[in-house]
Amino acid sequence: MVKYRDETLDRTFAALSDPTRRALLARLRAAESLSVSELAEPFAMSLPAIMKHLDVLTDAGLIVREKTGRTVACRLTARPMEQAMHWLERYARFWSDNLDRLAAFVEETPWPPTAPPPVPPNVRASPSRAGSARGRRRSTPRGRIPKT
Repeated sequence: MVKYRDETLDRTFAALSDPTRRALLARLRAAESLSVSELAEPFAMSLPAIMKHLDVLTDAGLIVREKTGRTVACRLTARPMEQAMHWLERYARFWSDNLDRLAAFVEETPWPPTAPPPVPPNVRASPSRAGSARGRRRSTPRGRIPKT
């Protein structure tokens, strides 16, 4: 059985929980490497805010930053994402197997039953009092207490 490091998975899923970080990863997927300014270009936020998102992605191990002169380039790394995918696949197999067993059970027992159960002849349905005028109580006007 594969052992997963909980803190690695926690950081990976926490990093993926933010839509901006997912968008940054999608942009990196389209290119082998992008500079920080190229990554930040389509986002309506400051460069320091983008840098904070990149810090989270770096801490999770999802990206690697390399500095060449004054330019910092980012590229994807696959290892944490592969671990997360293996973890998800294990649960997908579990749920798929259980749902397959449930489907087989449901197919063996048709629902709804073909005929309603018979009503015994000595049992009568009681008439509803909802429609009768005698059964209804009238509400009193606001602020008045009814006399008893």
